Amino acid sequence: MSFMPNDEAYWTNQLVAVGAERDRAAFESIFRHYAPRVKAFLIRTGLSPSAAEDCMQDVMVTVWRKAHLFDPGRASVATWLFTIARNRKIDIIRKARRPEPEELPWGPEPEPEQADVLALAQDSRRLAQAVAQLPPKQRDLVERAFFGDRTHSEIAADTGLPLGTIKSRIRLAIDRLRHAMENEVKKAVPVGLEPGNGVEDR
Repeated sequence: MSFMPNDEAYWTNQLVAVGAERDRAAFESIFRHYAPRVKAFLIRTGLSPSAAEDCMQDVMVTVWRKAHLFDPGRASVATWLFTIARNRKIDIIRKARRPEPEELPWGPEPEPEQADVLALAQDSRRLAQAVAQLPPKQRDLVERAFFGDRTHSEIAADTGLPLGTIKSRIRLAIDRLRHAMENEVKKAVPVGLEPGNGVEDR
């Protein structure tokens, strides 16, 4: 069976080969396809070109080292890879906002910082899970638009779909993702602490 470069099954097989067999040719294929898209995504979401280049290199090293952790049953290759990129970008932004002091204080990191890290990781997992649960037609367009850095017109050219159909599916997908993320947050709120029950006023 042959695979086309835009076929999700092709990239799944490539990444699985990297994780299971340390297949360098498969990794080179992934790098050529995704590295420029990751860099464009990072620039589009706020990093400078030089920072985006460094971040992209770090992301691809992570892909090589952690490919064995990829589970095609939970996320597509694009979702998995761009989640790594998003997390790395968040790390860079946090470090830039909190430069290391010349003299470090004694003692461990303050607890709120650890809570922030955990919250960011949880958000990324929730987003990846929510994207994976989208209908295939919506998921494909979301990954092309937001992870592949493709415009709606470019997606229309790639897929042959009418521009209106693409916009409608992406809008529906975003609504689904928003509701899914909101529901996950509600599930994480302990019983009795929901807003409006008067506990916060005590």
